[in-house]
Amino acid sequence: MGRLNVDIGGSPGRDCRGFCSFCYFKRLKKEDDPEPFGCKYCLPFSKGCEYCTNGVREKYEGFKDLKEVADSVLADLQIMDGDLTGITISGGGDPSCYPEFRDLMEILGSMEVPIHIGYTSGKGFDDPDLAEFMIENGLSEISFTVFASDPALRAKHMGDPTPEVSLEIFKRLCKKIDVYAAAVVLRGVNDGKVLEETCRWVEECGAKGIILMRFANRTDQGLILGNAPIIDGQMLHTVREFSEIVSDLNSKFKMKISGTPLGDPSIGSPFAIIKEPDLLEKLPRVEKKATIITGSIAARPIQQVLDACGNETWVYGTEKEIACLITIDDLKTVDLSKIEETVIIPGRCFVHEKEAEEVLSADGVQRRIVRGPEMLTADAETSMGMDKNGVLEMEMEGFADLIRLINMYGK
Repeated sequence: MGRLNVDIGGSPGRDCRGFCSFCYFKRLKKEDDPEPFGCKYCLPFSKGCEYCTNGVREKYEGFKDLKEVADSVLADLQIMDGDLTGITISGGGDPSCYPEFRDLMEILGSMEVPIHIGYTSGKGFDDPDLAEFMIENGLSEISFTVFASDPALRAKHMGDPTPEVSLEIFKRLCKKIDVYAAAVVLRGVNDGKVLEETCRWVEECGAKGIILMRFANRTDQGLILGNAPIIDGQMLHTVREFSEIVSDLNSKFKMKISGTPLGDPSIGSPFAIIKEPDLLEKLPRVEKKATIITGSIAARPIQQVLDACGNETWVYGTEKEIACLITIDDLKTVDLSKIEETVIIPGRCFVHEKEAEEVLSADGVQRRIVRGPEMLTADAETSMGMDKNGVLEMEMEGFADLIRLINMYGK
């Protein structure tokens, strides 16, 4: 049994009818040979791979032609173990703008398995009847960025030439399949009463939920591609303010409302395990010392969990808010006098272990760098389709793995 990922290629800005005002890929330098970040996929003694050099920048050519996509699908099917259970359409460009979208849907629909579109802005949907066409060809789930239920705001900030049509398609899809809405929230633009009205409209349409994404405009908030600020002079929500917005809206509506970077009020994540003492008791005990490096948002809750497990390990929070977006520049600001000889870095951070070892051993203390688990909790984009038990299971597995690493490599 398995799912098939269908990559249609494409690049942000070029293959999506232009950049949205808030797009994190705006203002990227057009480097012919970009500097790699380093990551978990790199070889041990070689910094740089396709993922951390071009993949993170979505630096690809345009959309793949239909024949190339179809040939890739056929090749993947031939090596797949078991029966095909579902298909996900994704790419650097927006699927709604794929020139051969109808033909692609018909080909994939002939396989008679549920189809999921991982993301679309809907900016390429210009015919309301496309909703029925997608459903007839097996579409069962879609993540759809609405930004606002006000067509004028959508047109202005998303560059959607037919906003009314896009929103009509969203509405029709909600009546038949699982639809998850999304909105990047700009302070003073689509927050406040506008956001409340958008949530009301999304719920009335019948969507399963809406994920709210706090707009990031600075490097410490996660803009690691050298393109900050995205919008000059744009006012920002703090993490606390945004968390309160999400919680308040979630209490007013029946559908699920979650936010990133914080949080998922219906589940209590991220780090829902903190409020589950029985589960904390089942985790392994911390027996050795190490330093855990993470983002500023996760530092305190990770410390709380480890403290509940008999901890002697200190969690060091960088200025970077999101752990998986930590780069070598963040490690260069670490106070070396406060870290142990064993340092565990986030599993998905953009750092090469050998370079991290050099930077974190600059004071003459030779330190061992260990890459931590992939995830310790579920962010809102992950938890949107999960229940509380699923999130808690993920957290139990993540923290058990982390503690095992501490006990294996710590002092």
